[in-house]
Amino acid sequence: MHGAIHLFDQLHEADGAQPSGGAQPPASLRATRRADPLIGVIRNPRSHGNEGRKADTGDIPGVLLASPGKRNELPAILADFAAKGVDLLVVDGGDGTVRDVLTCGASVFGDAWPTLIVLPSGKTNALAYDLGVAPGWTLAEALDAARRQSVAARHPIVVAQTDNDAAQVRGFVLGAGAFTQAISLGQDAHDFGAFNAAAVGVTTAWSVLQALFGGAGNVWRRGTRMRLRGPDGAELPHAGGGPLDERYMVFASTLERFPVGLCPFKGIDAPLRMGVLDTPRRALLLRLPAIFYGRAGKAARRLGFQAHGLDRFDMEIADRFILDGEAFPAGSYQVRLGPRLHFVVP
Repeated sequence: MHGAIHLFDQLHEADGAQPSGGAQPPASLRATRRADPLIGVIRNPRSHGNEGRKADTGDIPGVLLASPGKRNELPAILADFAAKGVDLLVVDGGDGTVRDVLTCGASVFGDAWPTLIVLPSGKTNALAYDLGVAPGWTLAEALDAARRQSVAARHPIVVAQTDNDAAQVRGFVLGAGAFTQAISLGQDAHDFGAFNAAAVGVTTAWSVLQALFGGAGNVWRRGTRMRLRGPDGAELPHAGGGPLDERYMVFASTLERFPVGLCPFKGIDAPLRMGVLDTPRRALLLRLPAIFYGRAGKAARRLGFQAHGLDRFDMEIADRFILDGEAFPAGSYQVRLGPRLHFVVP
């Protein structure tokens, strides 16, 4: 893996972290007696779109602005926002910033989060793309949408250590195996000035070429030792053609739309969806474009592609996995559906 990917050597752990439940009652924007809502803003000053720029909150009343320099400052900031009863929680950053806020806020808000606003200013903004939020969306525009009660619901993925549920991380796009190499490639694309959809397009195309034309010893042609088990505890089927304790790629997400028309979960109606490639056999890799764009046929499934809609699964993995662009350590994890969150949308 290229050094450009940030590696967390452990999952965030907070005392009193509450396990998330997938079935929560629908919620609308919080009722408040204030003339103007109280708005907590987490602004990542190092996000690609924020570097060298001052926060622009204009003359909007009721704004509590925090610009943490380190991730470990987030729990105290979020606890302060919760104590003051913020009505709206704004995340000004990319996917990684959203992940960190949701992770560090789990023990603060539990399953009762304020309505969220995402101002996409990162190198990758997959959640914002899914929500229909374009780069450059301002806080003033978001507040106008909030007044119109324009919201969309999403569930994050919760990845928790099997033997310590308080150690967990929350995000929206999880991957392992060859997906890790693809993220490394995406970081290189950022270095050359490709961001968001452009970076996804470059990464997808080049990943397919590397996998197809790499030799047997190429990192793009290697499996990763892992075990995947469904909600019933039974191991997911394996098509063979390689070691049964290895998989080539795992990709899971709760997002509904992906950049450049990618649609790997077409036809699966479930909040948490997972795709698995069992082996790097070339006959299967030749079908990667069809798989990525939701046109996987019987041949691809026979050769080792499978897609599932589920509310949780267990993963034992001997290598790092990726959540929203960052790497986390090998281990044994439960991956499950997080609480229902509401995001303001245009």
